[in-house]
Amino acid sequence: MSTTLDGLVGSEQGVPFALLDEESKREIRRALLHAVAVPGHQVPFGSREMPVARGWGSGGLQVTLAIVGRDDTVKVIDQGDDEGVNAVNLRRLVVSSTGVEETSEVHEATIIQSRHRIPEDEMGENHVLVLQVPVPEPLRGVERDTRELSRMHAEADYSRMWVSLYEDIVRNGVITQSTGYPCLVNGRYVVATTPIPRWDIPRLHDASFLTLFGAGREKRVYAIPPHTTVEPLIFDDIPFEVETAEGASCRLCGSAESFLVSAPGDDDSWSCSDTAWCRRRRQK
Repeated sequence: MSTTLDGLVGSEQGVPFALLDEESKREIRRALLHAVAVPGHQVPFGSREMPVARGWGSGGLQVTLAIVGRDDTVKVIDQGDDEGVNAVNLRRLVVSSTGVEETSEVHEATIIQSRHRIPEDEMGENHVLVLQVPVPEPLRGVERDTRELSRMHAEADYSRMWVSLYEDIVRNGVITQSTGYPCLVNGRYVVATTPIPRWDIPRLHDASFLTLFGAGREKRVYAIPPHTTVEPLIFDDIPFEVETAEGASCRLCGSAESFLVSAPGDDDSWSCSDTAWCRRRRQK
């Protein structure tokens, strides 16, 4: 009887490497290969139920678990912070189900899973960046019908997105969209860059690292391969600008060239969003 029950519920020794069964990981990897072959194209996949709360990045987690190997080193950040609740729990899940090494240093990592930031440190060909995606459809704000969305992408009909940006300028004098700014990838597909700030978008252009996007709730993955053209949608007479805080610097390390966020409870005080980068700068 005990043997039968062990077969039904599984045992600790029977838990597969990286939590997902091999068939699931193969399916996700096939979808990712398709996504890499057609940069920016949203590829459907059979998203699995994951032991994380809704909105905690189940898509990015599945991508990480599908590609991680026994020799990898994993870094997980939440809006630049290695110690955020989201980052700590996802990192614990990845490490406990694989036994791989974990780190807070970019140069030591091979896989970096992130929510809403790209690390300040330079990344190279040995890095894979996995971004969690809440809403993968960049045209959702201008069209709700899924069939029409598919047609627009198939025909590269992004005129309504341009109209939306133009209307934003007419109403506000500038394009107000900050996070998730739409970009044209490889001259073909407009993608949602996830809620990363504008500050990070130039780092996606001609990057030497592979970027994988995973949306678990909407069952989509897409990719930006190394050395791919990534162009934010802009008008010829209105240049693309990143976020700035004139005269601001990090209260901890003094940096004025990193992405800064308001310190909690003090709108006049700033600190680096990337906490590991800030800590290393202070130690120099």
